[in-house]
Amino acid sequence: MMAAPDFDALTVGDVVAERSFDLSRDALVRYAGASGDFNPIHYRDDVATSVGLPGVIAHGMLTMGLAVQPVVDWAGDPARVVDYQVRFTRPVVVDPAEGASVQVTATVGQLDTEARVARIDLTTTFNSETVLGKAQVRVSLA
Repeated sequence: MMAAPDFDALTVGDVVAERSFDLSRDALVRYAGASGDFNPIHYRDDVATSVGLPGVIAHGMLTMGLAVQPVVDWAGDPARVVDYQVRFTRPVVVDPAEGASVQVTATVGQLDTEARVARIDLTTTFNSETVLGKAQVRVSLA
C-alpha cells in the first residue's frame, strides 16, 4: 500500500491521472473466461450486428474496470475507493484487426473537507466519444 495522496494539495479541476487502454478481441475472450460473460455480442460479429450493434463490443464491466484503474493507482490502495458509479452511454466496438483504444482522464470534481473524500470524475472516451457517463469515484483520503 502506498501513502495516500495529499488531500490538502488537491484542487477541484486537477487532473490526477490519465491513461489509454488498448483492447483486442483476444482480451475480450480472456475477460469472458474470467467473468463468465459469454454473451456472443462480445465475440461474434454476426450476432452483434443482428441485434443492431455496429460489431463486437467490449464488455461494459470490462470498460468500467479499466476506467477506474488509474484512480486506484493514484490512490495507492483500492480500499480507498469508497464508491464508484457510471452510466453506460456508448459501446466500445473492438475491431478484429485494429482493436480499440479507450482513453481515461481522472479529474477532481469535488472535495469534502470534513470527510476528506475526493470525488474524482472520469472522462472515458473511445473514438473521441464518451462511453461512460456520470462516471464518478469517491476516494477516502483520511
